Amino acid sequence: MSLSTSRIVRRIRFPCNTAHNLQRAQSTTQPQRNGDKFSSFSDPYPLPLSSTALVSHPPETLDPLPPPIERNDESLQTLRARLVYQSRKRGTLEADLLLSTFAGEHLRHMDEAELREFDKLMDEPDWDIYYWAIGKRDPPARWIHSSLFAKLRTHAANEGKVVRRMPDLSTSPK
Repeated sequence: MSLSTSRIVRRIRFPCNTAHNLQRAQSTTQPQRNGDKFSSFSDPYPLPLSSTALVSHPPETLDPLPPPIERNDESLQTLRARLVYQSRKRGTLEADLLLSTFAGEHLRHMDEAELREFDKLMDEPDWDIYYWAIGKRDPPARWIHSSLFAKLRTHAANEGKVVRRMPDLSTSPK
């Protein structure tokens, strides 16, 4: 291959003229070998429990949640109906499935104190509830000794290996 042909091939294969741009293009598209381990480019959208997400955004540094809306004059029937809706429409499928099936099984048997406690649990972020319930993260002190939270953890363990689906609204607690 002649010198002019090699220049053309190099320009077609590597449109970057500088070594820095070439190295940058290679590092973001293909894994690089570092010792015995492969590493690739950093993910701009890491999963919530991944080590990169926890390092870059520890839970203590995140913005606090807005205060929950106080509903002091709400009847028990309205409270149950709202909790059914909130347990079904969380925003993540995992939390929707876990909390809606839990509400379908337990909400009709809860007294007012347990309903209010479940209402406070609904104010927590979806991923936190989910990871606390499945045991991937430790719950905060306010939920460790809660009997309602113990029921939710038992429900999440699904020891009977029941195939769960979103409960119908017609069979939801009244």
